[in-house]
Amino acid sequence: MAWIHLLVAGALEVAWATGLKKLSLGPTWTVGVLTLLAMIASLVALYAAMTRLPLGIAYPIWTGIGSTGSVLISVMVFHQVPNMASVVGLILLITGMFLLGSDAH
Repeated sequence: MAWIHLLVAGALEVAWATGLKKLSLGPTWTVGVLTLLAMIASLVALYAAMTRLPLGIAYPIWTGIGSTGSVLISVMVFHQVPNMASVVGLILLITGMFLLGSDAH
């Protein structure tokens, strides 16, 4: 169950990061409130994951999910064009998350 909480926390991190970007393009109360709720929910889900997973595994994977998801949203929604260094960096980030996760008992 802790891993599910961690995945939800990571997805919510992507949601609030996307919300911040949308707010920077033209703030609205609806997007602002949804972004704030996603932030709070992400932290609550991260807390739930950390009741069972070590800090050194849960936190880096949470931020890694957020980083990876944010890059994918940026490419798909905001039309960012990644260069080769970005792609290699993303592959290394995902590899690192898998390696950290493999240490969980």
